[in-house]
Amino acid sequence: MSLVKSAKQRFPWMNGGIARSFGLDDFFEDEFFTTRKDLPAMNVMEHEDDFQIEFAVPGFSKEDFEVSIEDDLLYVSAEKSMEDIEDEDGYTRKEFSYSNFHRTLQLPKSVDTSKDVKAKYKNGVLKLQLMKDEKALKPHKKQIEIS
Repeated sequence: MSLVKSAKQRFPWMNGGIARSFGLDDFFEDEFFTTRKDLPAMNVMEHEDDFQIEFAVPGFSKEDFEVSIEDDLLYVSAEKSMEDIEDEDGYTRKEFSYSNFHRTLQLPKSVDTSKDVKAKYKNGVLKLQLMKDEKALKPHKKQIEIS
């Protein structure tokens, strides 16, 4: 059996070929969302009293993560070291690898950074819950006098 990896594409419009041709690779990216393949996919949900952020990061354990907040920036990173495999006999091809990532997110002013962030890692998904500031929860109404 012969295993051959091919990067040949029949149609340039598949897998972003046209976007690359016109220099639009990062047209839909911003500072918060990215399509970079080396960063984990992320979901952000805003609720009335909190924000929930999910990262798709299978293959890690909870000890591999480092999550911190500093100056309204959320830092999420993980690193997994390579395992030494002494006996590699029997493998035709081996593609399992370990990697690391580091992601920084600017938090909105409505997040209360003084409250604890709840973090949970289960089934390859890291979930973070950031509470909103109580001042941001109250609707602001100001009466304007007409002269």
